Amino acid sequence: MATTPALKSPSRWLTALLATTSCLLPGARATVYKLGTKGTDPTQHMSRESDELMLIVLLFAAEIKESAATLAYDLMLYYKGNQSGEIPGILPGPPTEHKGDYYWWEGGAMMGTYVDYWFLTGDESYNKVVTEGMIHQVGPNEDYMPPNHTASLGNDDQGFWGMSAMLAAENKFPNPPEDQPQWLALAQAVFHTQAAPERHDNTCNGGLRWQVPPMNAGYNYKNTIANGCFFDLGARLAAYTFNQSYADWADKTFQWLWDVGYIDHKDWRVYDGGHVEHNCTDINKAQFSYNAALLLHGSAFMYNYTNGSEIWKTRVDKLWEGMHRDFFEDDIAYEIPCEGRKGACTADMLSFKGYVHRWLSVVTKVAPHTRDKILPVLRTSTEAAVKQCTGGDTGRRCGFYWREGVYVDPAVDKTSGAGEQMNVLAAVSSLLIDDAPPPANNLTGLSKPNYDAGSKSRGPSEPLAPITNGDRAGAAILTILILGSAVGSWAWMSFGD
Repeated sequence: MATTPALKSPSRWLTALLATTSCLLPGARATVYKLGTKGTDPTQHMSRESDELMLIVLLFAAEIKESAATLAYDLMLYYKGNQSGEIPGILPGPPTEHKGDYYWWEGGAMMGTYVDYWFLTGDESYNKVVTEGMIHQVGPNEDYMPPNHTASLGNDDQGFWGMSAMLAAENKFPNPPEDQPQWLALAQAVFHTQAAPERHDNTCNGGLRWQVPPMNAGYNYKNTIANGCFFDLGARLAAYTFNQSYADWADKTFQWLWDVGYIDHKDWRVYDGGHVEHNCTDINKAQFSYNAALLLHGSAFMYNYTNGSEIWKTRVDKLWEGMHRDFFEDDIAYEIPCEGRKGACTADMLSFKGYVHRWLSVVTKVAPHTRDKILPVLRTSTEAAVKQCTGGDTGRRCGFYWREGVYVDPAVDKTSGAGEQMNVLAAVSSLLIDDAPPPANNLTGLSKPNYDAGSKSRGPSEPLAPITNGDRAGAAILTILILGSAVGSWAWMSFGD
């Protein structure tokens, strides 16, 4: 059962000050969520004395954390996996079995949202639920391929669970018990199974298929999201482990997406995919925000891993320009293919805005030159998001149509509303990214690697070269130099605390 949200209370003087300035969450139906008033935006007061500026920053963060805590509590009400007799890790579903609105992968996405929520707010209320859910779904070979979800097992579905495990390692989320698979090893297991030769054929000159089992509908489709998950995991594993093999896979995968035409060479629009029987030339030019955001996210990690190479900087900048142009009209998140007509978005699409906000916020940490472009857009978008969260008996339920400024019941899209609630939690939590440390790595993190992870499903082939002593030494020297220096033009390249 969901429990009342518990936050670490601010000191008494701050609580009193918040109360007297009406910053605590009101019980009224209108304008429930606060994101820091204009007078408490710390970026507007950089000339203030240090003590006064610190107070402003605390006020700003306190409002956001209060709002995020309520959103996190309300989102957990959609989750049944912590109740007796229910299955940990998944939202009610799948719809094909008339069990609910959600497919297996979205449970993994929800777990990742709570990993970020903990990381950004410090609220540990849901950590046990998250760990239980993520470990329960690993499957017998500990690679997020549970047999009971074979019918909906896409490379993207598996990839989302792997990316949540990767996030847990990067954020230094508390490790599972020692007798259970560890976060980094789970991310490696997903990547290793997807790097296996049997997942890469010669149709379309390479690339992953959408589905894993050949009998699944969609096996003949090679799409951006499946390859985007693989690319993103490779980039992040390279950054975490310093193993060049992961970076080589990431580079190869991005190049394939470019060569096959899924990334438009003129305006950097990101398209959905194509069919193998047409050599992937019948490109479905539908644009989904999470495709573009995921490629941008992985490109930012590659930019950082390559010490700011020009090719990856260009990819980061061009992908952001395209995203801003296509998915943030008036700086408010908008899902192009379906949002213009109510009832057109699937349950999957109704959750994309949250991933976009989360991934873009991390881009500003690993490619800091993007910060001043991206964060103001995320702020404006989040303000629009919370403005429409006025529905339900509580007067704070969230819908999907942020630009309209009014609550639209999720029933119009034939869902219960979990994705819509998750979007807003992600957007609000991500406003705290400036105060968060950058992603951890092997030298600063808590999670241990396992280069044999995934081998039970992959078979005897080994797609990755083991990390060398030279890699370890070079990484250690780089990190020591960076952490030991208070200034320096490349200080931002450090991963970890």
